[in-house]
Amino acid sequence: MPQNSNYVNQGDLERIAKRVLKELGVTDQGMAIVPDTQPDRWRLTVAGHPVVIVNCGPGTTAQFVRTQIFERLQG
Repeated sequence: MPQNSNYVNQGDLERIAKRVLKELGVTDQGMAIVPDTQPDRWRLTVAGHPVVIVNCGPGTTAQFVRTQIFERLQG
């Protein structure tokens, strides 16, 4: 797949997730991001928190990813 500047990849997801966790005061120890069973979805697991499913396909912005993670972990 050609790299697109508008495409958020796994490395981007990891960086975004670490920032959100830091904002929420949550340690990123044990954090894992793996592809979900459905296309353009990723599973974020953090010790002591429910699994977060992140929707992230072509055209997804970093801000949209951040908002998904923040809202799902904040609650």
